[in-house]
Amino acid sequence: MSKERLIYLDNNATTPTDPRVVDAMLPFFHEIPGNAASRNHPFGWKAEEAVDYAREQIANLLSVDSKEIIFTSGATESDNLAIKGVFEMYARKGNHIITLKTEHKAVLDACKKVEKLGGQVTYLDVNREGLVDLKELESAITDKTILVSVMWANNETGVIQPMKEIGEICAKHGVLFMSDATQAVGKIPVNPKETGVHLMAFTGHKMYGPKGVGALFVNRKNPRVKVTAQMDGGGHERGMRSGTLNVPGIVGLGKAAEIASKEMHSDNERLSKLRDKLEKALMENLEEVYINGSVKHRMPHVTNLSFKHVEGEGLMMTFNQNIAVSSGSACTSASLEPSYVLIALGLGDDLAHSSIRFSLGRFTKEEDVDYAIDALTNGVTHMRNLSPIWEMYKEGVDLEAVEWSEH
Repeated sequence: MSKERLIYLDNNATTPTDPRVVDAMLPFFHEIPGNAASRNHPFGWKAEEAVDYAREQIANLLSVDSKEIIFTSGATESDNLAIKGVFEMYARKGNHIITLKTEHKAVLDACKKVEKLGGQVTYLDVNREGLVDLKELESAITDKTILVSVMWANNETGVIQPMKEIGEICAKHGVLFMSDATQAVGKIPVNPKETGVHLMAFTGHKMYGPKGVGALFVNRKNPRVKVTAQMDGGGHERGMRSGTLNVPGIVGLGKAAEIASKEMHSDNERLSKLRDKLEKALMENLEEVYINGSVKHRMPHVTNLSFKHVEGEGLMMTFNQNIAVSSGSACTSASLEPSYVLIALGLGDDLAHSSIRFSLGRFTKEEDVDYAIDALTNGVTHMRNLSPIWEMYKEGVDLEAVEWSEH
């Protein structure tokens, strides 16, 4: 395989920054260097204007009030601000939070911290498709429940949760509804007001914007949501997030939001066709290939596939000099443990270990997908040809009945 050919199919880990976003950011590194909080000279005024304009661009994408957008360093900080900030602010009302076992580590670890601080957290199961059971969610709500946190779209499988229905349940019980919408914002239509979401985390680098900048949507009316700041300082961002604003990054996030609002539909139409082509070809070329998670309720650019009796990390080594894909979340891919998301879907360790996530993007071409199909087909065939377990499986041996020796 030629080492010159590099194909990027790991857009759920991070997206390439759109050149139009870079162009919008560049002046704010040198020509307009002002601090947006410096209100006594033109450089500060221009920086503040740029931040206000970006806030409007993002608010337009989400159909919210620009005053409801709080800038942060990224989705992880936004998740922490939402979860810990609500836990502290609403301590008199209760100390119980509900979330899913398939959430991103930023949510799960923030919830673990809440437990250490004396809070109670319920971690709900999902079904084989990766979807929450709405009856289980509603029955988990108690008079101490202050927050339900559900990811809009899963980072590993692309599965989209029934957000509107969850929002209705939360409204019925007077509970705040928070969502880590990192994988959804800028990719599919996301409207927190229509859905009943009160807090929503997202970031620039998942939507063709820069790394190191994100935001938290905080509902201002019906109900007016308050969070306790997690960083103390100059009281920036309506007192919720102190720290000098990353003006170039914010400008880039705003531009990325503007582009997404114009091009999302056409991007999705093209990418869903390419994703379907990839799946169809691999399932026709190879035996025992499985799609993980819901096929109906998922992002248009993502597929998570398991190749039975092929170790995912080993498979990636057959082509990862040329093609970027993932065997799990970018935040946990250094671990050799099987994906906790896939285990939560009910996959055994073998299928979970044999999974690859493909996440296509705005700059993915059809020839990239064709190349990936050939590389995967060759890689899986090569590994299975070397595998005594695959040979036994093909001969009809019941592998679960085999007693394996440790020596």
